[in-house]
Amino acid sequence: MRRLVVVVVVVAGALAGAFVLTGASGDNKERTYRIELDNAFGLVPGGDFRVGGVKAGKTTGFDIVKRRGSPAKAIVKAQISQPGFDDFRSDASCEVKPQSLIGEYYIDCQPGSSPKRLATDGSGTVPVRQTASTIPTDLVNNIMRRPYRERLRFIIDELGTGLAGRPQDVQEVLKRAHPGLRETTRVLHILGGQNQVIENFIRDSDTVVGELANRRTEVSRWVREAGNTAAISATRSQAIREGFRRLPTFLGELRPTMARLEDLIDAQRPLLGDLRRASPSLTTFFTRLGPFSQASRPALRSLGGAAAVGTRAFRAGGRAIAELNALAPKAKPTFKPLRQFLQTMDERRRAEENDPRAKAASPPAPDPTHITSAGGFTGMEAIWNYPFWQTLALNGVNDFGHYLRVGVTVNDCSLFRNSPPRTEADRQLFRKCNQWLGPNQPGITTPDFTRDPARLRQLQREANQPASRVGEVRRAGQVDAGPLPGQRDISKPQVALPPSVRRLLDGLSPKQRRGLGGVPSVPSLPGLSGGGAGGAGAGSDPRSGGDLLDFLLGS
Repeated sequence: MRRLVVVVVVVAGALAGAFVLTGASGDNKERTYRIELDNAFGLVPGGDFRVGGVKAGKTTGFDIVKRRGSPAKAIVKAQISQPGFDDFRSDASCEVKPQSLIGEYYIDCQPGSSPKRLATDGSGTVPVRQTASTIPTDLVNNIMRRPYRERLRFIIDELGTGLAGRPQDVQEVLKRAHPGLRETTRVLHILGGQNQVIENFIRDSDTVVGELANRRTEVSRWVREAGNTAAISATRSQAIREGFRRLPTFLGELRPTMARLEDLIDAQRPLLGDLRRASPSLTTFFTRLGPFSQASRPALRSLGGAAAVGTRAFRAGGRAIAELNALAPKAKPTFKPLRQFLQTMDERRRAEENDPRAKAASPPAPDPTHITSAGGFTGMEAIWNYPFWQTLALNGVNDFGHYLRVGVTVNDCSLFRNSPPRTEADRQLFRKCNQWLGPNQPGITTPDFTRDPARLRQLQREANQPASRVGEVRRAGQVDAGPLPGQRDISKPQVALPPSVRRLLDGLSPKQRRGLGGVPSVPSLPGLSGGGAGGAGAGSDPRSGGDLLDFLLGS
């Protein structure tokens, strides 16, 4: 309790100091204001000018302003010489007060709290509606003595009719002449606007007094602790004084931070609005996250075990990493030329000759080695082309399987021929040594369809036609047919979920599935019965996938 009271006292003092010192500055330049008064009686040049009761400057000059349709006003020029008292606002108020009983007077002003500041070059004016003049006590006492008593009677007799014709002006002058009347009017207006609050206060006061009576022990304890806090604060007056001395500097340094904080708050408004609109979805998400978190616990435990194993592996790999760090600088002279060599081998523009087969086999765009018009094989592709074409040249195929065309003796089938038979001897040799990959060889046994535009368009139309039955044998370029019975449909994703996730999804109700976006029931992967080489429907076409693998891998 003692610490709490100390904190409250310090914060209250800080706020009071901030109110007084916020406008303080280190500039000692004098500031000048103009103050309109109905009567400047008792004020003299060089008199005190106070702000909040503290002397801040002096009055330097007087003037009279006459406006058409209104009484003349006195203008008092006040000069502020003390720093920290020159922050007058548009709602500033001033009052003429007596300084002593011998007739000395001074001006006391309140700087106001409006955002608009008054100019300090002598043009900033506090209007007459915001000023007040105190009725001098000695003049009031003089009306009891002669000849002032007769003078007052003459004034009332002669000017009574004139004053009766200007009641509003007299009322305004009296209000400004006696600030108590003006403040009383303000208080009455405030009380009139808060009559319901006053009524509630009177009604609830009995309750408050009853609660205080019930807790009088706590109230007395608070008073006792407040006394102890005041005593402790008195022993630390030097530290509190030092804190107040540093407070203006702290407030000056705090202003940029508060401005940036205000900008941050303004920038966060759209984000907070979006977050508020997304709050129902976030509530649903976190509600559904609970079962998922429970189901993921075994996986997290396994991950923790893997992390422990991985930690030991990384620690054991420190030696290997050290060796690699030692090897890396020495390997740089070797790997840099190797990198340049491999890049050169993979550049299309370094091809030795144009080859139409390179364009057909080139990677699709935007791969840098894609061929748009003409080009040849890169060096890397040429290296791999040799085993590919050599395999096709050495491996033969007949009705029984593949065989390697290698022999120590030379016979009629040893020579490689790709021209169609023209004579009877050529036809007999063809029937004996035929090793074509299919019944149709475009450009050899059948016309080249790429040279017939009408035939090419017909083949394209046929390629775009869907299959008429499941498992139909399709030619190259045509739309794939459906899978055979027992085979998996490779056109659809084959998803195999872990058993724990599978059980979690199976345990959800239809309503929860719809809430999760319609999670379907994912079946397990079926077996691959009859889907390999030589399966149903696979051996009828020598160009099927199984025969092609047998041909490429045959020996």
